[in-house]
Amino acid sequence: MKKSNCKLSGGGKNCRRAVQKGLPMRTICVVTATRAEYGLLRPVLQKMGKDPKLQLQLVVTGAHLCPWLGETVREIEADGLPIAARLSIFQQAEEPVAQTIARTLTVFDGYFAAHRPDAVLLLGDRFEIFGVAAAAAARHLPIAHISGGDVTLGAADEYYRHCITKMAVLHFPSCADSAARLVRMGEEPDRVFCVGGLGDENIRTLPKMTRQELCESTGFPLDRPFALVTYHPETSADAPDPADQVKALCTAMAAIPDLFWLITGSNADAGGRICTEAMQAFAAAHPDRAGFLQSLGLRRYLSAMQYASLVAGNSSSGVVETPTFGVPTVNIGQRQAGRLLCANVVSCPAEAAAIERALRKALSPAFAATARTAQSPYNGGDTSGKICAVLRRFDFTPVKTFYDGPVPDFDPQRSI
Repeated sequence: MKKSNCKLSGGGKNCRRAVQKGLPMRTICVVTATRAEYGLLRPVLQKMGKDPKLQLQLVVTGAHLCPWLGETVREIEADGLPIAARLSIFQQAEEPVAQTIARTLTVFDGYFAAHRPDAVLLLGDRFEIFGVAAAAAARHLPIAHISGGDVTLGAADEYYRHCITKMAVLHFPSCADSAARLVRMGEEPDRVFCVGGLGDENIRTLPKMTRQELCESTGFPLDRPFALVTYHPETSADAPDPADQVKALCTAMAAIPDLFWLITGSNADAGGRICTEAMQAFAAAHPDRAGFLQSLGLRRYLSAMQYASLVAGNSSSGVVETPTFGVPTVNIGQRQAGRLLCANVVSCPAEAAAIERALRKALSPAFAATARTAQSPYNGGDTSGKICAVLRRFDFTPVKTFYDGPVPDFDPQRSI
């Protein structure tokens, strides 16, 4: 495949059309449903809000609006971002996923019919975002997708993510491996922009709290060695019982002395409430060495990650964002199976003895030294700025086709 010198992508019709001058302002609808997703989207939203060629249409939904999940819409409000709509899709905690998807389709179909944007920007792989994508696709709205091409074999997110890929016409993968995988899935190279990871950008650019500020903000003694813990249920078809897995984690944590456990709540997946309640019970039973907060918010979370002796659990941030800090990490179970793992990550089964061994290894001076050598594959520089630049200029009109050609080289550090 002949390489192009075009700075916007690998070349081709879309690239040439993308750089036309004098394009009108575009309305981009961005949907966020979870705290983690909003934390990643935050720099994009901030830049989009200041861009004279982009009109931000921010829609808040899902867990953000649920009191039992921390009502994290308050973090968005505190950031001063204008919210165009708040669309409720959960009626109760842990209802069947299919019912939530069906309600999401209905709610967002109505919204898109009344407020038709030029494109819809979505991040990730959750079932809520899959429902939003299906509603947008049914209305023939162009979808731009962040973080496609990843692999997480231990979660239903795996197939939701790939379904969104096939509905999307524009892709912003976070690393070269994911970009290449999108092309192997039939996505045209001219629609794939390897921009790097938003989590990596946040770590490099967001001002962190001092350790003392973090102690005062959380109310916990984080001036001593501590671990940051987030555990979600596995959601693949053959996933183990989340109660057994979280019990194994708590047993392992109890066996590690002289370490404070800073624990955050689980997500809205089936089994999430079980995980959260078990962690709350662990913190209540060990008040001198554990503390629980449903959500830390982006700044506190990244600040805690920076100062932590250890990150443990099975969240995507544990394997995607921790390499930038070089912090030792224990990745438990299969939820993140298939993702790139860097030198700072120890993986183990979700069994008490295996978790304890992994925790002890990660806390050893030798492994801490190894962790500091980790090199993140997600550093794309100004990732959010690159996303906005493409959204300003990309030509959404050509019909998407299935690509069967060779896979070009992708470099997250390349200018857009």
